[in-house]
Amino acid sequence: MDSRKAHLLVVDDDTRLRSLLQRFLRENGFYVSVAKNAVEARSQLQNYVFDLLIVDIMMPGETGLEFLHKLRDESNIPVIMLTAMGETEDRILGLETGADDYLPKPFEPKELVLRIKNILRRTPVVAEDENKVLNLGLCFYDLIKKELWSKNGSLIHITPVEQSLLNILGQKSGQVFSREKLADMLGAGQNPRSIDVQITRLRKKIEKDSKNPRCLQTVRGKGYMLLPS
Repeated sequence: MDSRKAHLLVVDDDTRLRSLLQRFLRENGFYVSVAKNAVEARSQLQNYVFDLLIVDIMMPGETGLEFLHKLRDESNIPVIMLTAMGETEDRILGLETGADDYLPKPFEPKELVLRIKNILRRTPVVAEDENKVLNLGLCFYDLIKKELWSKNGSLIHITPVEQSLLNILGQKSGQVFSREKLADMLGAGQNPRSIDVQITRLRKKIEKDSKNPRCLQTVRGKGYMLLPS
């Protein structure tokens, strides 16, 4: 796949493990969202674009295998299944159902990172489409190269955080992201207040009138959304 920062979804009912994986995977360069069950996972999938899912097999209610079976009816997103040591049959069934890999618990987090990178490396890049380059009024943003260009051909300097914000918002144009969600996805000490500051700085680079933005809009009481021209 391309070199942009991958967005992962961890689905596991174990609160401690979710937290540990979220922190470790962020430290290894990924965006990470979490869900405690299949219901939350589907809600996340409706609202955000993910590059890979990490799903526990043994969850209360709908199991990971049941979730995967339904997911494969509508998506080919890569999935790594987490299993208990003795669940050999479940691992086989998971692979037959459409899992790309599995990892028995307990596992070494570094091994999980390697498996994620191996899967993403061999995942084909989605066919070129009109959403790869966003028209932002006075400039263009390339989601793949993570570059912001003015329409006169000049490269506009943006920080890594600004790149991340444009990629998150640009992958779901028109979708409202709360300040809390953006801070959570960016990690690295971000908080809702710092998101406001980053948005203000970014508007000065992409908007004709940063005080009356047309592309990077505020939805009162809800958050921010990007509306390409």
